[in-house]
Amino acid sequence: MLSALCKRSKAHWGYDATFMRLSDASLTISPALIETGRVLVAQSARDTPLGVASLQPLQEGVWDLLHMFVAPQAIGTGVGKALFGEIAELAAAKGASRLSIQSDPHAEAFYLRMGARRVGEAPSDAIPGRLLPMLEYELSRKF
Repeated sequence: MLSALCKRSKAHWGYDATFMRLSDASLTISPALIETGRVLVAQSARDTPLGVASLQPLQEGVWDLLHMFVAPQAIGTGVGKALFGEIAELAAAKGASRLSIQSDPHAEAFYLRMGARRVGEAPSDAIPGRLLPMLEYELSRKF
């Protein structure tokens, strides 16, 4: 269900079937990841998942925002902001001082509004030849 939410969220931006097929692995929330306790789900009052975010440690004090997806019907409603705040708090509680964010180009403006800063570009792990915005978010910030 969470992987399907990630895929609907990504497809919302008009990516074609080939792009979506190549992105499948990076849009999958595995049971093993859920078991780590580093996956958060935003839900509606009726327990419908509206967003999902996950973390992965990279190095001492730096954690990767591995997933951050909001269901298309919830984009622009504040779900993303609330979910980002919660995942940032979880990262800080686990000892992170900074989040590393490899952003979809369509999501970069959201992260910048949250207080992240662009630090460069990095190659996509899913789409050969595609460069993605790299951002950092200092967990001492409050948005």
